[in-house]
Amino acid sequence: MLATNFRGPRRVRVDQKPEPEIKHPQDAIVRVVRACICGSDLHLYNGSVPDTRIGTTFGHETVGYVEEVGSEVKKIKVGDKVLVPFNIACGKCVFCKQQLFGNCHESNPQATAVGGIFGYSHTAGGYDGGQAEYVRVPYADVGPMVVPDWMDDDTAVMLTDVTPTGYQAAEMGGIQKGDTVVVFGAGPVGIMAARCAWLFGAGRVIVIDHIDYRLDFAKKWCPAEVYNYEELPDVVQFMKETTDWIGADVAIDAVGAEATGRIGQTLLGKKMHLLGGAATALQWAINSVRKGGVISVVGVYGPVGALVPIGNIVNKGLTLRANQASVKRLLPRLVEHVENGILTPKDLITHHIPLEEAGDGYKMFSLKLDNMIKPVLMPPKANKTVH
Repeated sequence: MLATNFRGPRRVRVDQKPEPEIKHPQDAIVRVVRACICGSDLHLYNGSVPDTRIGTTFGHETVGYVEEVGSEVKKIKVGDKVLVPFNIACGKCVFCKQQLFGNCHESNPQATAVGGIFGYSHTAGGYDGGQAEYVRVPYADVGPMVVPDWMDDDTAVMLTDVTPTGYQAAEMGGIQKGDTVVVFGAGPVGIMAARCAWLFGAGRVIVIDHIDYRLDFAKKWCPAEVYNYEELPDVVQFMKETTDWIGADVAIDAVGAEATGRIGQTLLGKKMHLLGGAATALQWAINSVRKGGVISVVGVYGPVGALVPIGNIVNKGLTLRANQASVKRLLPRLVEHVENGILTPKDLITHHIPLEEAGDGYKMFSLKLDNMIKPVLMPPKANKTVH
C-alpha cells in the first residue's frame, strides 16, 4: 500500500509499505478515504518531537471503511464507515474510566503522560498513522464512531481532532458569560477554539498570529478581532491596553512547540531543540491574562522543560489547564452541533491533496503557501467526490 514515510526532518515521502494486519482480537483494519495533515504533524516533520523514528507513517486524523475486524470486536463491522479519533484508548484503564482518553495507560504503558496517538512518534506509543491506504486501529470497539449517513467525509475527518481539540480548548478555559478570550495561534485548532469560545458565552474573542491570510479567515469565520503580533510593539502591553489594563479573562495557547515571536525561545526551542519547544505563545498567554484568570493549553510541547514564567502563574493566581482532547467524550455533543448547523468544521479545509503528493503537501503547509488552512490527503481508492 501507499503510505507516508518519515525520512528525517523536513523529509516526508510516499512509499510502498506492507498492508497492516490484525495483531490483537480487538483490532480493526480501516481502508482510508480521508486523512489530514495536522499542525502538530509539523512538529514531527521539523524534528521537534523526540523519538520520531525513520520509517514512521504519520497521520492521526482518519476516516475510512472497516475492511477487517478481530474476533473480539462487536460494535463495528466490515463495511462500516468510521471516523477514528486521534487518541488510542482502551476504555477500561483508570484514566479512560475518568474519560481522560488522551491519557490512556494501556495504549502507551511506558509513558507517564500521554496515551497512544496514531502516527505520533514513539513517545506516543509508536503506532503507524492513517496517512496511508490502510491503517490498523487498536481497541476498535472504543475509539471509532460509525459516521452517520447524513455526514460527509470532510466533516467526519474534522471531528477526529481539530473540532474536539478546539472545543476542549474553550471548555478548559472555563469561559463565563461576557469573558474576554484571547487565542494565540490562527491555525485550524486556534480558529476552532475561537469559534467555540462563543458557544461558552464569551463576550469578546481576540486572535493573535502573524500570518495575514489565517487572520483574515479567523476574522470572517469565527468571527473574531484579529491582530498580527509583528505589527504590535509588545503583545502583552497591547493586551493590557485593550482590556483597560486588566488583561484577558481566558487565554488559549493553540500554537505549541513551534511558536515564533521571541528570538531566545526560537533559538533554544526551535533551532537548537534544547527545550520542549518555543513557549512564546504560552509566555504571552500567562502575561496577558488577568489576575485569577485561566490559561488553556492545547498546543503540543515536547516532554522536556521549557522557559515558562512559573512565578507569574503563582503570583497572579492563575489556573492552568492542559491536555490532549478526549475526542470520544466530546463526539456526541459535537455531532449534535454539526447536525444543527452550529458548527461547520469542513469550512476550514482549503486543500484536497492526493496521498501520492503528501511530501509536497507537508512543504506547502509548513511554509504557509497558497493560503493553506487545512489540507486533507486523498488515497487513490478514496471516494473522489468532495462535498
